[in-house]
Amino acid sequence: MATVVAIITSMVVANAAQTITTPNAAFISYSLAAGANSAAITPVTSKSVLVMGCCTTQAGVGQVSLFHIPGGGIEWVGLESYSPAAITSGQSATPGFHIVFIDDFHQVDIQLATADTIRVHNGSAATQTGNVTLIW
Repeated sequence: MATVVAIITSMVVANAAQTITTPNAAFISYSLAAGANSAAITPVTSKSVLVMGCCTTQAGVGQVSLFHIPGGGIEWVGLESYSPAAITSGQSATPGFHIVFIDDFHQVDIQLATADTIRVHNGSAATQTGNVTLIW
């Protein structure tokens, strides 16, 4: 029996292929007046993308893994910023659709800018600053 397990294990290991690549990343800083939106950010298509954002004036952080379907919208799942933290998930192609809050007061969020792009939106009454990082 041990011989059979060893042979099967050897066959699986022999057929396994591993490719390690250096990830790509984009870093975007924002400083937005009350009610303002950042410029559109285009996630790569047909690959999973980790999107992390933080607000440095109203401390907070949120993250999602998203999938950009060219011309078909964006799908995501992740975690809203603290107070209270909650799971966020969805799929949409509608501009302005909420994806994830990145500040503790749930006033600064990442949302859809178009079916193919995202943006940071400042829904607070004061200027907010922070950054967003995309890794794929």
